[in-house]
Amino acid sequence: MKFDIVTLTISQAHDLLTKKEITVRDLVFAYLNNAKEQNDSINAFLEFFDDKKLDEQIASAQSMIDSGTAHMLTGIPYAVKDNILVQGRIVSASSKMLENYVAAYNATVIEKLNSVGAIPIGRTNMDEFAMGSSTENSAYGPTKNPIDQTKVPGGSSGGSAAALAMNGCLFALGTDTGGSIRQPAAFCGVVGLYPTYGSVSRYGAIAMGSSLDQIGPFAKNVADAKIVFDVINGYDTHDAMSLTDTTREKFIRNDGKVIGVPRHLLELPGIDQSVRDNFNTSIERFKNQGYEIRDIELPHAHLGLAVYYIIMPAEVSSNLSRFDGIRYGMREKGENLLDTYQKTKAIGFGKETRRRIMLGTYVLSAGYYDAYYNKANKVREVLKQDFQKVFDSGVDVIITPTTPTTAFGFGEKSDPLAMYMADIFTVTANLTHMPAISIPSGYDNNGMPFGIQMTAQQGNEDILFSISQDFEKNA
Repeated sequence: MKFDIVTLTISQAHDLLTKKEITVRDLVFAYLNNAKEQNDSINAFLEFFDDKKLDEQIASAQSMIDSGTAHMLTGIPYAVKDNILVQGRIVSASSKMLENYVAAYNATVIEKLNSVGAIPIGRTNMDEFAMGSSTENSAYGPTKNPIDQTKVPGGSSGGSAAALAMNGCLFALGTDTGGSIRQPAAFCGVVGLYPTYGSVSRYGAIAMGSSLDQIGPFAKNVADAKIVFDVINGYDTHDAMSLTDTTREKFIRNDGKVIGVPRHLLELPGIDQSVRDNFNTSIERFKNQGYEIRDIELPHAHLGLAVYYIIMPAEVSSNLSRFDGIRYGMREKGENLLDTYQKTKAIGFGKETRRRIMLGTYVLSAGYYDAYYNKANKVREVLKQDFQKVFDSGVDVIITPTTPTTAFGFGEKSDPLAMYMADIFTVTANLTHMPAISIPSGYDNNGMPFGIQMTAQQGNEDILFSISQDFEKNA
């Protein structure tokens, strides 16, 4: 039977598999072959898992389907960001520092997906060690946006977003530290979820900013994102920050229809008028569906970007200190220990990674720790309070554009500060540990997608899914 990989969703694929209209091999190789055909031009995948192990996984998934024990994700092909460990596969974080590092174990999310028979078909390109907003910082070349190859796919999870957008898989995994799932999802016209911090285990993900990082899904639609999230969500003893069942039970569950709009944030510099227009159109769609639109104030949200770019580099400096040519990663031998350190890091790390390590080391230094790092953490707490006050007032979700522009051209944001502005709407979710989702909301005059972002209280992914699906129905 022929099937259209462009329009196929997880639910539809599951239906075809369980009705025996297609086999798992049919499904997997339809996406794998399509990905291979396009990858030379897009560079979404760094490696395809097309070997004996893939054959074994296909056979196992088919057995589950034949025995009637299949899950919705059984036999579903997916892509894995190159900083999530898949046992026996290279995981390089798109850096020369880890060019030949082979994962010794599976990340918890991979174990969970393996348990239901989902099938990883390759690892995807990314900004080195997840540092960037365009996937231009990969040691293995940039990924291109499948919609327009002169544009970036976003970052740092640009390879995963592009893999899905070019129909090289049915869903993909990414990591999000300051918008690294939601921003590329917006640029590539797909759905991207940043889950509540601690809801999805980070065990087996190469750390960038430990108080910010979360693994989450890219999907073609909201229903598919929910299917993946429901599998990877859950407590894990391997992750010290994993949310226990007791903690989850304390979360306040919202189920109303009140959307908060911080219109004052739309006046920040650097936001395209087309983004504002699309956002206002999206608000009208919600109004027409019976949602109450309430203007709100987040008085310190404009400081989020500054706070993020102090806390994140500080955590980067700490997390990447292990890659010194002695303990982990590549080694460029020098004349002495210091020379070995210097040569290894100069060759192993790219420019953006070195920039953030130096910035983080600076803000953590004895003379500046209180002036920068401590102050940033205090403002972070104020930001959390601002968001909580809004939710306590009866607002169910807060909505903003996902990004200040649609996808930009390669080299267009060569100024690091201009690049950092791409995260202006997304970083607050990571700082406050609140879940946020980006969904497609239309196209600009050049055919590039817009995205809108919704943020909810901790543990309220279900309301994000519900409201997002209402928006999808009337697209």
